[in-house]
This record gives sequence, C-alpha cells and structure tokens, in this order.
Amino acid sequence: MNPTSISFVIPMYNESRGIANTVKELTQIAKGLTDDYEIIIADDGSTDDSGRIIDRIAEEDSRVKVEHLKRNTKFGGALKRGLKRAQKDIIIYTDSDLPIDSGDIKEALSLLDGCDIVTAFSRVKKGETLKRIIMSRVYNFLIQFLFKTDIKDVNSGFKIYKRKIFEDMKLISNSPFVDVEIFIRVLKRNFVIKQCPVIFKHRQEGKSYISRPGVVFATAMDMLRFRCQKSL
Repeated sequence: MNPTSISFVIPMYNESRGIANTVKELTQIAKGLTDDYEIIIADDGSTDDSGRIIDRIAEEDSRVKVEHLKRNTKFGGALKRGLKRAQKDIIIYTDSDLPIDSGDIKEALSLLDGCDIVTAFSRVKKGETLKRIIMSRVYNFLIQFLFKTDIKDVNSGFKIYKRKIFEDMKLISNSPFVDVEIFIRVLKRNFVIKQCPVIFKHRQEGKSYISRPGVVFATAMDMLRFRCQKSL
C-alpha cells in the first residue's frame, strides 16, 4: 500500500533522555514513506523535561504537533488524545522509544491492503524479565478468555490504523487496556485486523512504566468496567 498521508502518534511519559532522537529518527522514516505526514506527541503528564524538549522541537518543525495532558493517565488517555488529534488517512502508533525500524513499518504498511488494522507481535522474545513475561502471558490469556480475541500481543508497541475506524468511536479506557478496547470495538463493526511479526529493538534510553502497580491496577479496573459495559 502506498499511503497518501500518515499521522504518527507517540504517547510519551518521562522520556527526556531519548525523545529528541526518537523524533529525529521518525522524521527520516516518515520522509521515506510520504510527503504528507505529521508526528503527534501526546505528553502524558511528564514530570521531567520531556514536555519542554518536544515543545522546542515543535517550534522548529511544523509537522511535529504536541498535546500536553495535565496529569498522568497511565498511557490510555495520552493515546486517545493523540488519536483524536490525528488528521491523516493512516495512523501509525509506536512507543516513544521507537522499538521498530523503517523496514518493519514498510512491511506492515504493505499488509494494510484488505484490512483496517495491522498490529505487531514479537517474532523473538529477548531481554524481558521473568516478571514482564509472566505479566504479559497472564494478561493476554485473560483478554483471550474474557473477550474471545485471537490477538497475540494486544499491547505491542506498534500498530497501524486506518483513521476511518475511529469515526464515532467513544473510548472509555485511560489505561493500556485501551488497546484491547479498540480491537473489540473494531471487530464488532466488522473491520479486519492483520497481525505482523517483528523483532522489537531493545530500549536504549529511559524505562518502561507499564508494569507499575498503579498502571496494573488501572488496567484491571478498565477491563472490569468495559466488560460490565459490554455485557449490558
């Protein structure tokens, strides 16, 4: 698929050590894909210098757009804000440490013909702690059991959406569960999802906050809330 326009959406929290390099690398990738692109960074209430860094970048490059959330929403709120701001035909979401390269993006875009979402899963498991492995497996099992999905990695850090799928969609989750909510809502509307194996790169700067107790608790609460709403 040759995209005519792309919005890159990056939720960010306390990434002062690496966000400038991420935007620089992503800009080069974007230029190799289309002349019509934007990079949207949704700052999820960062407490370090991340917000000031991306503001300076946006002042120098009009294609970089910034959304600041007043408080940390534990990922989901930032992703929703970025998706809402996106104006291009295709939306590419990636984690703020940019765990994929241009080859992964091009391969995934080629799968977008005939489907509405391409979501990545890890071809190779590496560099993960036992805690992260157990949490991921338990979480993905619960999602498959409770919601009857066959997504291999619901919270992977790389997804491509056709923007049309978000028309009239009202997302309620503010935690990482928002990924699952999107999948369930699009499947209910008979949109098509394809899965793409990639090799995620090791994080070079900063750290992941996905396993913080507060994030885990918020995810569980969103899961229960959505499950109850869905059953009504």
